[in-house]
Amino acid sequence: MTVSVLFIGGTGRISTSCVREAVRQGMEVTVLNRGRTAERTLPPEVALLTGDASDPQSVRDALADRTFDAVVNWVNFTPEQVQRDIDLFADRTGQYLFISSASAYQTPPAYLPVTESTPLKNPYWQYSRDKIACEDLLVQAHRDSDFPATIIRPSHTYDETMLPFDGGWTVVDRMRSGKPVIVHGDGTSLWTITHARDFAVGFTGLLGRAEAIGEAFHITGDEAPTWNQIFTWVAEAAGAEANLVHVPSDAIAAADPRWGAGLLGDKAHSMVFDNTKVKRLVPEFGLGATPYKLGAREVVDWYDNHLDHQLVNADIDKTMDWLAERYAPRAI
Repeated sequence: MTVSVLFIGGTGRISTSCVREAVRQGMEVTVLNRGRTAERTLPPEVALLTGDASDPQSVRDALADRTFDAVVNWVNFTPEQVQRDIDLFADRTGQYLFISSASAYQTPPAYLPVTESTPLKNPYWQYSRDKIACEDLLVQAHRDSDFPATIIRPSHTYDETMLPFDGGWTVVDRMRSGKPVIVHGDGTSLWTITHARDFAVGFTGLLGRAEAIGEAFHITGDEAPTWNQIFTWVAEAAGAEANLVHVPSDAIAAADPRWGAGLLGDKAHSMVFDNTKVKRLVPEFGLGATPYKLGAREVVDWYDNHLDHQLVNADIDKTMDWLAERYAPRAI
């Protein structure tokens, strides 16, 4: 039986790969968004609907009397948005998948690897606390009224358009210019980084699965390189040297609170995940995954073929200069 799935959003960094994988698996895929021109293209088999996810009546008008085996909203970040979807889709879908975040897990983690039973607690990052509140609402709705929720927690997931650094292309521009780049801590913390194509295999395997309802899954890669390795692989892909300057995360946060929030609330801590739970339902997940050393080449190639995206953030560039001046090792 063909699974019908509605993606709200569907042209983002992770969601596009999931749409493509769902089509590849023969699912009946509908995408609802505001109809704006997107950088990423969708397969021609996708049915496109135009509507504003922030306007419930707009969504009702776009969907008419359609129902789905699964609904995925890629653009929900607050409990108010999730409650809107509970009201909208209670009678329209057999499964509702909420995209949470692995940053919702206890930070820093008390033990590794992280499993789905690791507590949810992140005192450092409002984004993560909002995701936890969304999860709490869905768990309550499932308990009280059998709302068919499945919670998905991606970790750091990238496609060809995304660099893993705060500042994005600014870091690669500095590498190619021979300037030092800032690495938080001593660069030896472990970081799980996952290609969106690989994530899509695990995610799509949960669509329409009754066994996944009422459950939470993280879907991450099994590779966890150090940040020193990540910076070095990107430098190699860019044909540059990696002149790494290590700076305490607290010092980065003091220099740039916005940059620091993502570090202290997420990237500064080693994060390694046990994917046993999702692999029980989707045993093909993780097979043939893209190692980041190869993924980095794909990303740099994309930027080199899209020069208009090679944007340098002047403020972050200046902050990096300031930090490098103070923390770069000096010859005696």
